[in-house]
Amino acid sequence: MNLNFTLVAQAITFTAFIWFTVKFIWPYMLRAIETRQKTIADGLAAAEQGRRALEVSSREADSAIKMARERAAEIIAQAEKRGAQLVDEARSAAKEEGNREKAAAKAEIEQEVTRAREQLRDRVASLAVAGAEKILRREVDARAHGELLDSIKRQL
Repeated sequence: MNLNFTLVAQAITFTAFIWFTVKFIWPYMLRAIETRQKTIADGLAAAEQGRRALEVSSREADSAIKMARERAAEIIAQAEKRGAQLVDEARSAAKEEGNREKAAAKAEIEQEVTRAREQLRDRVASLAVAGAEKILRREVDARAHGELLDSIKRQL
């Protein structure tokens, strides 16, 4: 009987321990477990929200990069176009300058030709007078016959 009494005492002690655990310890453990579960759930939700925010940020960054590349391409195209315009303008300005210099050179050549003709006329007139003087064997006065000399120059 001693053995039965010991077993019954152990059973009662175990039952009292279970009752005490369920009544006083278990609610605290459940609250701690529920708090931990809530913390874990909040952490998972925050992680998911962070993942979504990262995806949105990645898409926005990709969009911004794409827009920046497009803008850079536009700027480069504009710069190339402006460069071509500048080259064309410089080419036109150089042509105009060349034409001006060419016209100035032609005008200068014409002036030189005119001067040379005048000198030639003067020289021919002088030779003609000298020749006439020799033919007539008398001296011809260039001042007295200026009108005659001018007429000869015009004919030449």
